[in-house]
Amino acid sequence: MLALRLIRGTRPTAQLRRLLVALAAGGVGFLLLGALGYALDHPGDPGPALVRLLWCLIPLAAVVQLAVAVARRDPGAEQRTGLDAAGLGPTGLARLAAVSTAVSMLLGSALALLVFLHLRGDVAGLPFDGSAGDGLAARRGLPVPATLTLLLLPPTAAVVATARALRPRPPAARPEAERRGIPVTLPWAAALVATGLTVEGYAARDLPGGAGPAEGMATGVLAGWLLIAAGLVLAGPAATELAGRLLTAWRPGAVRLLAGRVLLADAGRLGGPVGVLTAVAWSALTAALLYGAELLGPFTVLGAAVVVGCAVGTVWVTAGRGREERATTSDGLRDLGASVGLLRRAAALRVAVPALLLLPVVLAVAQLATLPLTG
Repeated sequence: MLALRLIRGTRPTAQLRRLLVALAAGGVGFLLLGALGYALDHPGDPGPALVRLLWCLIPLAAVVQLAVAVARRDPGAEQRTGLDAAGLGPTGLARLAAVSTAVSMLLGSALALLVFLHLRGDVAGLPFDGSAGDGLAARRGLPVPATLTLLLLPPTAAVVATARALRPRPPAARPEAERRGIPVTLPWAAALVATGLTVEGYAARDLPGGAGPAEGMATGVLAGWLLIAAGLVLAGPAATELAGRLLTAWRPGAVRLLAGRVLLADAGRLGGPVGVLTAVAWSALTAALLYGAELLGPFTVLGAAVVVGCAVGTVWVTAGRGREERATTSDGLRDLGASVGLLRRAAALRVAVPALLLLPVVLAVAQLATLPLTG
């Protein structure tokens, strides 16, 4: 009950973040139900249905990451002093965040079920009822256990991830010393990308000579792509930290120093979402180079929209959390005479420099990934 009261009493921006989680969960739920409908329409061919279901894991992971980021910025987690006075410790705060996440995710799953049934024609009396029945197994009944299992999968995964991310941890004995030299994740990122390109190249050699990209989706190619995506995710923290070091090098001015210090402080927290956004951008560019408009079906567009929206939303939520934590520092800088324009230029540098570092990497890796399948 306390969690529901906190949800009702939060600011509109917090409600907007929860609504974003609910919409993303609804998109994933609809994709899962679409995979179920395809399996019902093709009972004698389980292979493609299993592939569709496995592809749903990518938007599911993106939604879970967004839900965890929103839970970390939840006002209930911020009002720690008042909730501690009410008798809630760190464990209670984690439970509150998990309940808030569960409410948003369950709302999204319910919305997905309603839209799915409506498009199948099971809910009559509304516009467009039954308009997509042919692709959603409208002539077959939905198995209730399978439907509930698929709809409860996103809320369960998000609640478990939120509880694990917000569980109480012992404080560190001492702050981590500032690292020097190459960022820790950069060698691993380069190694994973190189390994993925190698695996994809060897797998593409065994394809028939006239096979196009659509026939090139062998297991080795998919494994190579997964390794490349994992490497780009690891490149996010490295690029963020490297951008901070570049900005603070060679006698920086006030704008560069402020932007670089913030990037160095936020590299661990913001680097992960930036890496996911980089992997999403690479995936979209690679798919566009290989397939063009061939795969622009409704489920593909929905899945891509969910993944891109969740990646951008996670970066937005995480950056906003860091901005709130630096509010006291920003007020102190204004009291010392720093202009609003200086702070805005520093914020623009924090966005532009990591983007300039990662954009050539995305373009180069996308070109290298398409060569074995098109050359």
